[in-house]
Amino acid sequence: MRWNWQQRDWPAFSYDAEALRAQEARFLKGAGVMVGAMSHLDEVDRQQLTISIMAKEAVDSSAIEGEVLDRASVQSSVARHLGIKADARRASAAEAGAAELMADLYRSYAEPLSDDTLCRWHAMLMNGRRDLTEAGVYRTHADPMQIVSGALHAPKVHFEAPPSEVVPEEMAAFIRWFNESGPMGSAPVSVLARAGIGHLWFESIHPFEDGNGRLGRALAQKALAQSLDAPAITSLAEAIQSNRKAYYEHLHRASLSNSIDNWLTWFADVALTAQKRSTEHVEFLIAKTRLLDRLQGMINARQEKALLRLFAEGPDGFKGGLSAANYRTITEALSATATRDLTELVELGALRKEGELRYTRYFLRIGS
Repeated sequence: MRWNWQQRDWPAFSYDAEALRAQEARFLKGAGVMVGAMSHLDEVDRQQLTISIMAKEAVDSSAIEGEVLDRASVQSSVARHLGIKADARRASAAEAGAAELMADLYRSYAEPLSDDTLCRWHAMLMNGRRDLTEAGVYRTHADPMQIVSGALHAPKVHFEAPPSEVVPEEMAAFIRWFNESGPMGSAPVSVLARAGIGHLWFESIHPFEDGNGRLGRALAQKALAQSLDAPAITSLAEAIQSNRKAYYEHLHRASLSNSIDNWLTWFADVALTAQKRSTEHVEFLIAKTRLLDRLQGMINARQEKALLRLFAEGPDGFKGGLSAANYRTITEALSATATRDLTELVELGALRKEGELRYTRYFLRIGS
């Protein structure tokens, strides 16, 4: 099998720019909607949203690779890296490294890409890893860099990257393209095409011993941020994690040819989904503020605590809804008190009730 980098037209990726035009226009329009929505948030809520999405991106990007991080720990670490007061929650080496990468990406999105940037990011991601011989440097081992699955005696090779000896040359060409294709570069490329090509090209080189997927998604975020001239708070990893199987399938297909229309169309759809998800987070925070303002002086401390706990779960809320037992755990209320509190919250329009008896569940009632 001949991989994309082994073909004569590498890395001259070809695609129909006109076919992406509608998706590109929707993304740019959505960016304007996002900016308008963000303007309705106060400074505290904007910080909260930014830190929350950045932390979730770090967690989801790691989850795509099968690594589980604690979101609260990453969130606290991101806040501290951005100079924002946070709790003293301890983070593991992996959580601290992932948070540091997201903070660095947020602060330096506009800077040109360089070998130093990528190696710095890699060192952050590999924080605490003692099983790697090469952290913060491009790979140099002579063994083939392969993505495999299956049993050791019969592995299935999904992709084989260029040999280590050509990685510096390949990366020089990639970095030159990335900087020239930016909005202020000598050969600008449209926003979604650039992010999609950048991610695929980087993944095809696979320059590091580990962490290439997470760095490739960080590069896509950098490309989006540069094109929008604003730090990216797009839920890209969240959208990919929700379509993880399709993500790997499309990457594999794209690694077989340098004609990449199908990959870019799929990636553009994911980017639009990610942007929509980010906008939902903003609208959710706005709804939270409006609801709490409306209820001011009308609810007790227990009810406020429960509502804040529900809001902390984000737009998706409690999986399966809030039960009376959940409410008692959150507020330490007695059974009769919990029932009365919940009934009042339904009457006030803060919650909606579904089900009966022990199957009763409560959901936030927002946007109405």
